[in-house]
Amino acid sequence: MDWEGLADAAQLQLPADYREFVESYGGGEIDEYLSVSTPPVPGSPYGDLLERVDPALSDRDCQELGALLGGQTLPPLLPFADSASSDVAFWLRKGAADSWRVATFRRQVTWGVNRWTVFDGGMAEFCLAVLTGVVDPFSERIAGSGPHVFVGWRDL
Repeated sequence: MDWEGLADAAQLQLPADYREFVESYGGGEIDEYLSVSTPPVPGSPYGDLLERVDPALSDRDCQELGALLGGQTLPPLLPFADSASSDVAFWLRKGAADSWRVATFRRQVTWGVNRWTVFDGGMAEFCLAVLTGVVDPFSERIAGSGPHVFVGWRDL
């Protein structure tokens, strides 16, 4: 993938761990639960990353996330993964791309519970923490402690 050309065309530098993941695996699903988006790839249903820039959030969603961030102004968000439960993992685009943290939005929560979780790490650390059960940011837990399976879009 031409990451420099993509950065120039989209005016968006993506984190190194994400670029390495995409180079190794491409778009696809982890354990048939967590779908990872990529930049446009002909034929891939996961190649929608750049179409998702600047997602619309409700006032309530912005307030809940803002509260977790200590009341600071929300940085631009970029969704990079979705769960089968319609939860979304976003990058909090503040500072250099390699320092972006991850925020997840749960679609299904008990009334009054904050839908957001903020993870102090990048995409690779986040996926590892989810797969090992260190964090539980989605509406459903990813199955078991392993081995975990990634299925690329060409294999679906």
